[in-house]
Amino acid sequence: MATFESRIHALRIEPHPNADRLELAAVGGFRCIVGKGSFADGDLAAYVPEGAVCPDWLIAELGLEGKLAGKRHNRVKAVKLRGALSQGLVYPVRDGAIRGRAVAEGDDVTELLELVKYEPPIPIAMQGEVRPVHGATLHYDIENFKKYPDALRAGEPVVITEKLHGSWCCLGWHPDHGPIVTSKGMSDRGLALKLDEANRNNLYVRAWRSHEAAFERARARFAAPEEPFYVLGEVYGRGVQDLHYGEPNPAFAVFDAYLGAPGRGRYLEAGEIGERLGDLFPLVPVLYEGPFSEAALREHTGGVTVLGGRHVREGVVVKPAAERDSAEFGRVILKNVSGDYLTRKGGTEYN
Repeated sequence: MATFESRIHALRIEPHPNADRLELAAVGGFRCIVGKGSFADGDLAAYVPEGAVCPDWLIAELGLEGKLAGKRHNRVKAVKLRGALSQGLVYPVRDGAIRGRAVAEGDDVTELLELVKYEPPIPIAMQGEVRPVHGATLHYDIENFKKYPDALRAGEPVVITEKLHGSWCCLGWHPDHGPIVTSKGMSDRGLALKLDEANRNNLYVRAWRSHEAAFERARARFAAPEEPFYVLGEVYGRGVQDLHYGEPNPAFAVFDAYLGAPGRGRYLEAGEIGERLGDLFPLVPVLYEGPFSEAALREHTGGVTVLGGRHVREGVVVKPAAERDSAEFGRVILKNVSGDYLTRKGGTEYN
């Protein structure tokens, strides 16, 4: 999950490949379609990301009434215009200010623009009774490669896996709390699901029941008896999201694992996951292992899934073969999302 924010950027203006009256305003690796002549190279603007719910005044100022997504036509969503992908909006800085407040490149203007992140309703199958387990859950974020295009070094060994469209699920164990089963949203709030009869139909609890024995074998393989251990994966299949990969029932595929107390332990390296977890759990598909290049990343981002269903691929996750951190945003692990996925019709985005 990437950080939700709107910051001031100096724009790069590029020609639209198929429209004389449109241009592309580039913010890092993102492109936003704008009217030709609306901006010049170096102009400052606030980048309004996908998933932002915009106030009426901002929509009116940009002339976008009735043109955004959602029932109220106020949510920013990726679109294709004349064959070019537009991911977000740009709100101009005029005379060095927005709404009368002086701003500079890099400033966070999320509150100034009154933007909030869209949160989809939680389906019944993902709801359940919870318990507090503060300090025992992971805060897991994957930033977008387009936001940090220089985070990976050309030629460094990387692993690219398919990003599955499902729901993030953590299966864990902590000496103070026992088994921990949680979703992305719950984990961020220090909550775990109760493993009781009331939650028997919960999506994540079902994943735990199906893989409890495998988890215990993995914990014994990696962790000391009183050491916390976590396996992270995607629950996917029919009834989870709109893309189901030909799975009639929810399935579970592992993409990460963590050893030690949250914030003080370490993520397993890609090789450890493949070599020492692959015999216990299904793993997300590995699409590429080798030297990093943007060409390799682009090549594997689009197309169709390598799992069943033959539908569009959501995208990929790329990380160094040897775990490392960035001073800018922490652990180096990035996603790159397919344009066809972003602009598909009838998509769901349950967390």
